[in-house]
Amino acid sequence: MGDDGLMPASFTPVTPLDFQLVLLRRMADHNPELVADARRELGVSLTDMREANKRWQAMVRSPRSRPAASRYGSVLGPPESAAARRIGDLDCEARQWPLPLWPELRFEVLVGPNGQVWNEWLVRAPGAEPPVLRTLDDLTPWSCTVDEAARAFAPARPLEGTAPTRWGLAFTAPDGGGVRREVVAEFTWGLLQRTRTRTADE
Repeated sequence: MGDDGLMPASFTPVTPLDFQLVLLRRMADHNPELVADARRELGVSLTDMREANKRWQAMVRSPRSRPAASRYGSVLGPPESAAARRIGDLDCEARQWPLPLWPELRFEVLVGPNGQVWNEWLVRAPGAEPPVLRTLDDLTPWSCTVDEAARAFAPARPLEGTAPTRWGLAFTAPDGGGVRREVVAEFTWGLLQRTRTRTADE
């Protein structure tokens, strides 16, 4: 950005590849090895990931930035699907985009009637086989989405995340020996990052 807070004329647009790196940048806090493998698959360096995140943050924070609902379309192109969805008593539109790094998932944005973004995360792609989640051993990093874990280990209680792109779930689940444990599962952009034993004050 320039000194006036506006995008410089030479600003490099954020690309679909950049956006995948933005997602990975947040996930690197919990799973740096998985992120490093993903970077190699995409053929990019750690510096590339950092620069992509800088461009994304500059775009989001610019006074000239598009509204959140249209921002993803400007980066990812037209959504693969856009369908009406009802959540409780409210109607919204669910827009989904494919991402090459996670072909079995879709990036989903829920947009309210006034154009406000209600949610933005990774979900299972339509028709893709969901994971089998029975015990704690099945809850490996990147194995499932928030919705899948909540259904598999219902009733699950949502927990406030440590950042806007993070979510948590508290539930009980059997370990490999069949003993039920109190668990906290942590998600970034809707994808499972880690689980830990729940403490008494959570």
